[in-house]
Amino acid sequence: MAKETVDALVQGGKATAGPPLGPALGPMGVNIGQVIAEINKKTADFQGMQVPVKVIIDTDTKEFEITVGTPPASALIKKEAGIQKGAANPLTEKVADLKIEQIIKISNMKQDSLLGKDNFGRVKEIVGTCQSIGIMVEGMPAHDAIDKINAGEWKDKIESGKTELTAEELKTQEEEQKKLEEEMEKRRVEFEAKAKAILGEMKGKANKEVRKKMVEAEIPMKIINEIAPEERSDSKEEAAAAPAKK
Repeated sequence: MAKETVDALVQGGKATAGPPLGPALGPMGVNIGQVIAEINKKTADFQGMQVPVKVIIDTDTKEFEITVGTPPASALIKKEAGIQKGAANPLTEKVADLKIEQIIKISNMKQDSLLGKDNFGRVKEIVGTCQSIGIMVEGMPAHDAIDKINAGEWKDKIESGKTELTAEELKTQEEEQKKLEEEMEKRRVEFEAKAKAILGEMKGKANKEVRKKMVEAEIPMKIINEIAPEERSDSKEEAAAAPAKK
């Protein structure tokens, strides 16, 4: 019984018969429409994300089996938080706040690819990823949440694998996210003012020195790049301006 495998990266719930799947499946003689429908059914929970899929085809019977991988933990966290990007500087910026149930949900989705040996280990692994992209857990910095987990906080929820939020919890989370966004905007104004003050104080100084001072002041890199864009080196400018050799 010979088998062929087609690997592809598709958009969750929105695979089509076009590239990359269609051209790869065509020579296999399978019903492409059925394969696409099955893939979209299995990846529906990952809408808006790129998902690795594997189509295993029996070349004799044309029967097929589909296995679905999972996007990176960071992508699942951002989707759960409803954001497009993580923080440019996780140490100074916090872009969202997740409930422990949402962390448990993500750890369940990534269970087969996490290093943790039990629910607690896997949950802490996801919380660690939250820390790297500037996302809080239960209203606190991710490293504090890990300390709480080690101390037994949310033990029952983690052991039982609770992943659903009540309507009241969802409403509270929406309110907290709104407050967080307002706080982020307020801090952005403060950071911009601080960056402009440094720019004024160091007028005439080399751009590298100005940027270094801003970094030392813990100003997010995104704002530094806006206020004091990194300059191209003279050698690069000369190379760009020099006529091409014939």
